[in-house]
Amino acid sequence: MTKIDDVARLAGVSTATVSRALRGLPTVSAATRRRVLAAAEQLQYAVSPSASRLAGGRTGTVAVVVPRITRWFFGTVVEAVEDYLHQNGYDLLLYNLGGREQTRQRVLRPASLHKRVDAIILVATPLRAADLTALTKLALPGVTISSGSGVPGWPCIRIDDVAAARTATRHLLDLGHTRIAHISGDPDDELAFTTHLDRRRGYQEALRAAGIRPDPSLDVESQFTVDGGTRATAELLARGEPPTAIFAACDEMAMGAMTALRDAGLRVPQDVSVIGIDDHDLAGALGLSTIAQPAAEQGLLAARMLLDPLGVRVADPHAGLVPAPRRPDTDPRTPSSVILPTRLVVRESTAPPRAH
Repeated sequence: MTKIDDVARLAGVSTATVSRALRGLPTVSAATRRRVLAAAEQLQYAVSPSASRLAGGRTGTVAVVVPRITRWFFGTVVEAVEDYLHQNGYDLLLYNLGGREQTRQRVLRPASLHKRVDAIILVATPLRAADLTALTKLALPGVTISSGSGVPGWPCIRIDDVAAARTATRHLLDLGHTRIAHISGDPDDELAFTTHLDRRRGYQEALRAAGIRPDPSLDVESQFTVDGGTRATAELLARGEPPTAIFAACDEMAMGAMTALRDAGLRVPQDVSVIGIDDHDLAGALGLSTIAQPAAEQGLLAARMLLDPLGVRVADPHAGLVPAPRRPDTDPRTPSSVILPTRLVVRESTAPPRAH
């Protein structure tokens, strides 16, 4: 196996010069660089990416923190990040919090990340004062995705959850529904997410704008899962007169709602219309109306925004899929926020209410 010492002997230079030449540093003359490259090619010497990165003070790794990797949104974001990092010579270190507060406290500490990663992506991870202090001490570049709380100096990539919920509710109102239920996230969730609060706010704003007072009996909380949507809808139906439409805070909950309605002998959309948010991979197959959000694009844009300040010359096969990243503001207290658009996708699960 060829070693760097062999290249140095053949080129007539030191191993340090070989290292600098192969890393493209400007402290090596053009003639010496050509001699080193010719020797390396002759000996079929390949630079170890990990060794080269460590020599440059880099780990070549980006940490991605997600609440629950099994959820569609988080899995889609991580896949997009990993694909982009891999194409550009970086590895991904995944921290799956699994909904556990103790895991969050352990991960978001300097001891867990120091000298292990070059940058951090936080996906929908609420932060407390101690977390912000720890992340600031690390002095690493980072990006937050779909986060209710930011990190000073870090840009945030997200959708407008309030506006998305307003659009979903307004679609049902435009169809003629007035008795519209909402199933959303659990406020007792250990990690204290805020997405469900924003989506409830949008739902209520749309109702009030239509002159309808939100009815607490039509608002049921559960987990952002298919099972959570099934349980929430079953509880909703047990409260008495069923609604004519349900706005679910995510597509997985909407799928659960459709299951519970079917089990109760109700038809979608003839008896109850259902709409969600996401445009989950299964939404089209199930005929689910939804508010499509660009989940993969959020991960892709986060990866692009991270590699640029790291000085990586990115190979970008996805150019044009998302807006070019905006650089963070010069004032670290006001990091830039990139809000990506959503769109209403009307399918078979929503229709005007049946005349009585």
